[in-house]
Amino acid sequence: MKGWAALAAAVAVLLGGCGLAPAETGPGVAGARVVAREKAGERGQDLTVRSPALGRNTPVRVLLPSGWTHGSGPWPVLYLLHGCCGAGHLGWVDEGGAERLTAAMPAIVVVPEGGRVGFYSDWLRGPRWETFHIKELIPLIEMEFGAGAERAVAGLSMGGLGAMGYAARHPGLFRAAASFSGVLDTTGDQAGVRRLVRENGDDPAALWGDPERDRKVWEAHNPAQLAGRLGGMPIYVSCGDGRPGPLDPPGAAGDYEGALLGQATVFAERARAAGARVTTDFYGAGTHTWPYWERALERALPMLRAAIGA
Repeated sequence: MKGWAALAAAVAVLLGGCGLAPAETGPGVAGARVVAREKAGERGQDLTVRSPALGRNTPVRVLLPSGWTHGSGPWPVLYLLHGCCGAGHLGWVDEGGAERLTAAMPAIVVVPEGGRVGFYSDWLRGPRWETFHIKELIPLIEMEFGAGAERAVAGLSMGGLGAMGYAARHPGLFRAAASFSGVLDTTGDQAGVRRLVRENGDDPAALWGDPERDRKVWEAHNPAQLAGRLGGMPIYVSCGDGRPGPLDPPGAAGDYEGALLGQATVFAERARAAGARVTTDFYGAGTHTWPYWERALERALPMLRAAIGA
């Protein structure tokens, strides 16, 4: 490994600090490793990561701060988690304004893949997304990019479950967490979760099992049930009520955002009762769409940046 480190450092010098390392790196912590990378715009790198937890390769977009070079750091880190069923992790960049909103932020931004309906969990029978994100990806980003221990996590919809679930299930790992239109009470909407998994071609029982027989598994992945673990943490929770609002096009119809507002309210009340420093933005009219999540990220960033010293 010492020989590899010396070679990597030499290549980095030859590249003049442009941010691109060799296409294939050495073994990562817990066995995850970068097997390919491409430059993506001025700040980005698209990584292909070989994950033992997933048993396959998976993509990750990394946005690097101004002044980043190999060997610099440690840098604060913001992890952005995507929702289900749509554009995947690049939605945050292509539709959510992540690159623009974080352009002046002195921190690394990591946008990982989480599966169409991965629910940021180790499935009972299937992918191990939580193991990949927590035990493989975080150490890998530290090794590859000089990321430090000042971390925040934010997510939309299914990613809101991921952000709050990861923060609660791994105390001390993140300094702050944010949820935008998040799925924050899964036991309150078991049928909805199971329907999403089924409609996307997977077996609902393979995720967290049967809602009754495996109740403890469901509760262990339910942010509302875990809110008591968030005492002292700054958290941000935003949601609309499903009515067409100011960021919707003319003629837009209402949607199910209002059901998520009920979940967000329950979660926020429990987190506040546990001593979390909760900021809520229940902004009224607004649908389950990207314009509201872009605005939510912009509104949440001051708190997230302050928490990680960025």
